[in-house]
Amino acid sequence: MIKSELVQRIATANPHLYQRDVENIVDAILDEITLALARGDRVELRGFGAFSVKNRPARLGRNPRTGAQVKVQEKVVPYFKTGKEMRDRLNKPRTPAPAK
Repeated sequence: MIKSELVQRIATANPHLYQRDVENIVDAILDEITLALARGDRVELRGFGAFSVKNRPARLGRNPRTGAQVKVQEKVVPYFKTGKEMRDRLNKPRTPAPAK
């Protein structure tokens, strides 16, 4: 699902809201998550998961084309860990399809 599909589904489920308002709300939520991560904060959405940042130290990598060593700088990357409720919903046992 892409952002526009998410906006469309929320707007369809809430016909009292204009689609442009739903889009502004989704954008505001994503912007706040991004700003919090940029500050180094952790964002936890209960039942969904937690966003945080992790530091990747500098290292020596390899150019896949030439095999030459390349210095890779230290970087900060976003990290997402699913919440227990989401993991449980994703891993619930499925009923097998009836045999033909």
